[in-house]
Amino acid sequence: MPSKVETEKWKRQLVENAEKEILKLTDSEKFKSYLNTVAKFHRYSQRNIDLIYSQNPNAGQVAGFKKWQTDFKRSVNKGEKGIRIAAPIIKKLTPEDQKRLDTTEEKAIVGYRYIPVFDISQTSGEPVLSAKDFVKENLVDHKNVTNLYNELKDYLNNNTDIKVSEKSLSELGGAKGYFQPNTNEIVIGGDEPDNALKLKTLYHEYAHSQLHGLKSAFKDRPRAYQETQAEAVAYVAMQNIGVDTSNYSLGYVATWAKDKAVIHSALSEIQQVSNKVIELSDGLTKQLGLQEAQKEPEHDLKKLSAQDLNKSYQGLQRQVQQATNPQQKVQFKNQLNDVHQEISKRTQKQLQAFSEQNPEIKQPDPESDRSMKR
Repeated sequence: MPSKVETEKWKRQLVENAEKEILKLTDSEKFKSYLNTVAKFHRYSQRNIDLIYSQNPNAGQVAGFKKWQTDFKRSVNKGEKGIRIAAPIIKKLTPEDQKRLDTTEEKAIVGYRYIPVFDISQTSGEPVLSAKDFVKENLVDHKNVTNLYNELKDYLNNNTDIKVSEKSLSELGGAKGYFQPNTNEIVIGGDEPDNALKLKTLYHEYAHSQLHGLKSAFKDRPRAYQETQAEAVAYVAMQNIGVDTSNYSLGYVATWAKDKAVIHSALSEIQQVSNKVIELSDGLTKQLGLQEAQKEPEHDLKKLSAQDLNKSYQGLQRQVQQATNPQQKVQFKNQLNDVHQEISKRTQKQLQAFSEQNPEIKQPDPESDRSMKR
């Protein structure tokens, strides 16, 4: 068992390695790779995003060893090395602790330990689908991209102090849109034929409004710095909903390259606004029905392929968990039961066929089985 000194040295090395990888983000493609990690793990702290990125830039979904087994019916492959992330150590506070810390909280974080998690690529088992799989499929249709753009525009106009309007591209002098800090207004090229580009532009200008508005602490950042930040947020937002971002230019990334404090500040700002945008987008895609499985159980379940049947089953499981309306919950449960019965029938049929094709395999004796149960 490693000594305390060895453990502390290992922890420092883990953080230092992450630091080195972050300081390499002067190249546009490496920066994109980092932003991909931000998009996938936006609910994680920046520290853990940095740790995941430094150990596995291609990680897509991570969980602990037991969580993969219990929640996802998957097993970590033999010999796989875990990705270490920081987990808080929470202590129950004594009255003396509360007085010393000047708090009324019953518990507090007193430190961190580094626990292993594993990426989905390191596991085997049942397929894992998330709402993003369905959002991505739905947003292949540009009509749905337009609906999301309009929904986001309306939300900002009706629920924030930002005003979003449109002008023709000919009035924008070659730009796709802009943010006007003095009036807190976003203007988008309304006749832009590429619907995905319109949505990305709205995300970009919204990022400017949050990062570089008159009341923002970051409003005096250099122009190149501001543009890279806004484009980074737009990139993360589009990645989150599964729209192709392969041709995005992230500008002059080297703006912050030589200053460690500046790059950490820049990444922290990007993450904060990206989280805000992702939460907003997720809410709007749910309202638009884009986070519902496309393939609902058909009346004739026998027509569904095994893969589609499995997708429907997993989709309905999520809908049962997420449903807040009791009547809707019951409806989803009934549909889930129908799909479960169809899967069970097919399994029994396959087992029967296998048994008939392999008569040499001895079948269990029902009498013997009953006697063992006694």
